[in-house]
Amino acid sequence: MNTGTAILLVGLVVVALLAVALYAVFSRLRGVEGTRANSAELFAQIEADSLRLRSTAQSEADDVRAAARREAEELRAAAATEAAELKNRATAEAETARERADQAGADVREQRADLDRREQRLVEREERVTADTQSLEERLQEVETQTAELATRTEELTALEAERRAVLERTAQLTAEQAKAELVATVEDEAKRAAVMRVRDIEKEANENGQARAREIITLAIQRLASEQTAESVVSVLHLPGDEMKGRIIGREGRNIRAFEQVTGVNLIIDDTPEAVLLSCFDPVRREVARLTLEELVLDGRIHPHRIEEQYEKSKAEVEALCVRAGEDALVEMGITDMHPDLVALLGRLRYRTSYGQNVLKHLIESAHLAGMMAGELGLDIKLNKRCALLHDIGKALTHEVDGSHALIGAEIARRYGENDDVVHAIEAHHNEVELRTVEAVLTQAADAISGGRPGARRESLEAYVKRLERLEEISMSHEGVEKVFAMQAGREVRVMVLPDVVDDIQAQVLARDIAKQVEEELTYPGQIRITVVRESRSTEFAR
Repeated sequence: MNTGTAILLVGLVVVALLAVALYAVFSRLRGVEGTRANSAELFAQIEADSLRLRSTAQSEADDVRAAARREAEELRAAAATEAAELKNRATAEAETARERADQAGADVREQRADLDRREQRLVEREERVTADTQSLEERLQEVETQTAELATRTEELTALEAERRAVLERTAQLTAEQAKAELVATVEDEAKRAAVMRVRDIEKEANENGQARAREIITLAIQRLASEQTAESVVSVLHLPGDEMKGRIIGREGRNIRAFEQVTGVNLIIDDTPEAVLLSCFDPVRREVARLTLEELVLDGRIHPHRIEEQYEKSKAEVEALCVRAGEDALVEMGITDMHPDLVALLGRLRYRTSYGQNVLKHLIESAHLAGMMAGELGLDIKLNKRCALLHDIGKALTHEVDGSHALIGAEIARRYGENDDVVHAIEAHHNEVELRTVEAVLTQAADAISGGRPGARRESLEAYVKRLERLEEISMSHEGVEKVFAMQAGREVRVMVLPDVVDDIQAQVLARDIAKQVEEELTYPGQIRITVVRESRSTEFAR
């Protein structure tokens, strides 16, 4: 705040005070209007107020002047301080600029010296290039001279060679072409002899080291693989919630158990085993369907012939879905993704097939692991060898429906569903029905032999027993009018279901005798086998 502003403010304050005083005076004049006696006192009061106001305004004006002087002094001091700081800052910046200028000058001098050195080196290099060019020109002249001399000598040597060849032809009585052919024949004989010796050495070395290397690879694969060694049985055990459930399973006069065995073709054994029944059948698929059927019937509690038939159809569909899932799980375990869905379903059906008591699907997975390990040791394609071994027994899924060897059937199936030639050949050659042509086929055959030959993997007697039961059913099914055939009681009984509109009662007796006679002629078995022909007629009507 400057002095003029302060004086202006003081004047405004004084004017305001005078206005207030005049307002008070006018108010008093109106109050005492008409009273002239008090006019002298009023004027005296007004004069006193005026004096008081003047003294107050003078005092405030002095205070404002003092405050203005102090503020002006503070502003001068601040301006001096700021001017000093600006001067110091300008001095520092000037020093910095001077130092930068000195540094820039030093850099320029250094760059100029570097450029001078480079120019000097360029001059020296140009001088060396000039000298080298002169030297090259001199050498070029020398080479041209030597080339001319060589051409002359070559002509002389050609003439000498022609003369020598003529002399040799006259001496040996052979032309140059005949001599060349004789020389080539001699060299070929020597090369063939050396090649034969080399082949013999290689074969000898392969015979000496090949067996040891093969044993090492197979041993490593066997040691690295740990798999189950339990063989499949022909009996399944179903646990019951209580022994009273056995009576409901048997039904009135054995009605339920007869219906169950007739529908499923599985022998249901109810003995003294507490809270359990046995399902006996050589066909694992049929046994699994029967187990699921009985399990659902026990859980539901409603057991009667009609309910048995309904649940049997549902269990068959469930087993088919489980087969597909088993095939997909096998592919996931092997790391294979590009396989035809129908081939996956066939692979899953092998979950319920056995070979000499060994589960076929587990056998294929085990063989695939073994083939992959051996392929890795030999530096071959691991995925291809796993695929060959995984599919080598795929034909066993259709051996009941198609005649022929399972190896050839499997090869045809694989070819039909787009598998490559190496996989097809490995499948058809794994039992030497086709000559082995590829390394993959050899590894597949080796993996199959290792998986089937390990201790506890297979049971020969079980396989023979299963084949005998299968043959029993095949003999019975070969007759006209037969609808279903079930081999039961461990092969001691065969139940033949015939079509009632095709076979009458007399023909049923003849059919039983014919089947028994054919079984006697074709099969070898202990004891005796009972042939039971069942002819059943059903009449159904609906009450509305």
